[in-house]
Amino acid sequence: MNWYEKLNQYFPVEEMKSKEHMEALLKEKSNVYYKDEGEHHVLMYAEFDSFLFIDYVYVSTASRGQGLGHKLIKKMKAKGKPIILEVEPVDYDDTDSEKRLRFYQREGFVHAQSIGYSRKSLATNELNNMEILYWSPEDDSEEEIYEKMKEMYTEIHTYKDEEFYGKSYQPVDEVLTIDENRDTEDILDELDKSKNS
Repeated sequence: MNWYEKLNQYFPVEEMKSKEHMEALLKEKSNVYYKDEGEHHVLMYAEFDSFLFIDYVYVSTASRGQGLGHKLIKKMKAKGKPIILEVEPVDYDDTDSEKRLRFYQREGFVHAQSIGYSRKSLATNELNNMEILYWSPEDDSEEEIYEKMKEMYTEIHTYKDEEFYGKSYQPVDEVLTIDENRDTEDILDELDKSKNS
């Protein structure tokens, strides 16, 4: 199985970029977009001057629980920049979504509660609500994380979108919002509450 097939099997269709899109990023934005691949993992990420964005992390079921995910995140943290990633809200019917959140919680990521992120999938045409998690060595504010997310969305997610999908993603200001009074719970705190209830 090649790296794209591994990701495609693991991630829901509405979160997947097309193979052409990812190959173009690797080739045409090779100074920003990277693939770290091994026998049991695939890590796709973008490295900007002031932050990192983890696009996809896949660790094979055969090697789970052996610290591979931790090693990959540690390697990213060693670059000394804030790390941002998108997660779907926890779905208690899908134990993987809860495991993923617990993993990032253990790795010291926090939930950017003031950032709203809602993007229509070009694959399903349905609205896909995601949450932003981040880790910052310098305690970046959510406002700073929001600005970095906007840069990433424009540079990576919507790169040549019309060419690859026949239509464009929504403009960044429709997809990403920031509101300190956004009515949302901390998804990582919620995990602990569900465990204790």
